[in-house]
Amino acid sequence: MNYQETLDYLYSRLPVFQNIGARAFKPGLHTTQELCKFLGDPQNDYPTLHVAGTNGKGSTSHMLAAILQQAGYRVGLYTSPHLKDFRERVKVNGEYITEDFIVRFIGENKSNIERLSPSFFEATVAMAFSYFSKQSVDVAVIEVGMGGRLDSTNIITPELSLITNISLDHTQFLGDTLEVIAAEKAGIIKPKIPVIISEKQSESIAHVFSAAAEQVNSPVIFASAAYEVQKTGMEGGLMVVDVIEKESLKPVYSSLRLDLTGAYQLKNIGGVVAAIEALNEAGWELSDTDVRAGLASVTKLTGLKGRWQKLGEKPDIYCDTGHNTAGLASALEQFESVASGCQRFVIGFVGDKDISSMLRLFPSEGVYYFCQPSNMRALDVTELMHLAAAYGLKGKAFLNVNDALDAAISESEPDDTIYVGGSTFVVADIKDL
Repeated sequence: MNYQETLDYLYSRLPVFQNIGARAFKPGLHTTQELCKFLGDPQNDYPTLHVAGTNGKGSTSHMLAAILQQAGYRVGLYTSPHLKDFRERVKVNGEYITEDFIVRFIGENKSNIERLSPSFFEATVAMAFSYFSKQSVDVAVIEVGMGGRLDSTNIITPELSLITNISLDHTQFLGDTLEVIAAEKAGIIKPKIPVIISEKQSESIAHVFSAAAEQVNSPVIFASAAYEVQKTGMEGGLMVVDVIEKESLKPVYSSLRLDLTGAYQLKNIGGVVAAIEALNEAGWELSDTDVRAGLASVTKLTGLKGRWQKLGEKPDIYCDTGHNTAGLASALEQFESVASGCQRFVIGFVGDKDISSMLRLFPSEGVYYFCQPSNMRALDVTELMHLAAAYGLKGKAFLNVNDALDAAISESEPDDTIYVGGSTFVVADIKDL
């Protein structure tokens, strides 16, 4: 098979959650363990950092990878889903996994794939672990796909675990309360391995993490209890923040510049700083200069896209991959703070989300361009318009994202502001991303 035939085989032969949702969800570690056992357990060939959470785990993974890369380490990075190219999921020092490796990997492991019937995600995780081993990485940053305890990535024993935050998402799989979801995320905590919790959201959630860590004798650090992160301004397109140690009130970092400018990154930075401190205590060499240079160049070093990304000016156009109530609320709050003129919204969703909770976040005075992403799980645009009308949201319907965005731009005055989002897959469809 050539590369395209190999991709077609992966997408047609293996259940893809990105496309079909619940039918592709395959909790448990056994299949991934069996695949990796056949490969010689490549996940044990290099140190790993494991990152879970409802929102922010992708940004956090990329920030950690950028800092490590800046420090001179050869860094593997596994994330999901991809926006444009399947190879985005597996990178070494920001470079995509090669087409040749993908073709060889699937060709050599086809019999095992057909014997074990892994999900698309399970096969991709095994491929990533193998690639990082073949590439002799110094460290790999591994983002959890969903949950933690039963996620395919959870066969690793990391140097450090990090959990960003907890909110309601994928409730049909992970549970319908924050505490139950937290328990699933806490499943990545390993015996005697330090765990960083970016946000101490409530005592009940904190108790879940503390109890899980205590049970396996793992030190736990709540970053938001240790550090205060304050935005002090914008400079040259970068967000400037101070990170202050709460106990001593002394600055850990002053005027730290971030190229990820979403306000929600303030919640992630504390966890990243705590992780860097923990790694340095364990003997890693990550200097102040590495942290500063890495965080100022995350998108350049790792290729991250779609996190509060400005796409154009006059009118100003912003997109964000926030795709659940908590993530979308944060993005829309920032949009409100920067918006001028008429506020226009290009929005679409997948059908298995809590659409009503997200629609009520949007202002009724906005102008709407409803669309549907090119994804099998997409919510039909006609149904979206009907649901949106119940919240006073009115506009036009478009069958695809780019037609909707083109219409929004053509109807805008130079001082208007356009938001594009609602789903990761809406952002993925933007032609000029």
